[in-house]
Amino acid sequence: MSLNVPLQGNETLHKVLDRIDASETLHAYWAASNITAIDRLHINDHGPVHIKIMTNIALKLLRLLVAAGVTPGVVKDHGLRPEDAEVVVVLAAALHDVGHAIHRLDHEQLSVVLAAPLVDAFLAGLYGARDAAILKGETLHAILTHQRDIQPLTIEASVVKVADALDMESGRARIPFSTGEPTIHSVSAMAIRKVHLSAGETRPIKIAIEMSNSAGIFQVDNLLREKLKNSTIAPYVEVVAEVAGEEKSIVQRYSIE
Repeated sequence: MSLNVPLQGNETLHKVLDRIDASETLHAYWAASNITAIDRLHINDHGPVHIKIMTNIALKLLRLLVAAGVTPGVVKDHGLRPEDAEVVVVLAAALHDVGHAIHRLDHEQLSVVLAAPLVDAFLAGLYGARDAAILKGETLHAILTHQRDIQPLTIEASVVKVADALDMESGRARIPFSTGEPTIHSVSAMAIRKVHLSAGETRPIKIAIEMSNSAGIFQVDNLLREKLKNSTIAPYVEVVAEVAGEEKSIVQRYSIE
């Protein structure tokens, strides 16, 4: 599966993406992650579709911030290019959930272990030793800190963390909703109709969330708000969630046996 992210002239990113698309090892990890998540735990997708969606979201978030004058970590702290920040974001997004191939528990730390040699392979020959080491460290930082309770220290890691929470449209929730008992988590996820990203009027980024039912507020407040709050980009983001049109019923009846 190709990630199909817009390159916008970033030739280094193009080469990295070619290697990601051609990696049998990474594709095997994505498939195995979904076996753990969907087949064994009956939770939502953590495989290639999730990766493609959130990689594109993360890259769009980064570019909106850069267009508004926000400086990525690798530029501010290491003197690298904004294009290199895009490489970090795409690598981290592509690799952030591979730890599910081992287990859901502590998958962020497990992802760091599995991702490290893949980052080396994807960057080989594209950078000198110093820059490759920096980009590897920044990528692994972003992977580790997508965990809700770990604070990311860079713009790049923060956009990966927030992008992970924004893969929330209702079609993405159908597996846990249909295979498990209705819960506030699955019902609220089904209420998210559409997520729109754009430049904001008062802040660099506006996240507009269309809901079919006000239960979606739980998803926005419990998942997105917590990840956004525990990031470095919260001051740059405005979030608006509203019911679009007539409110739709999601659960007709609920009982406790």
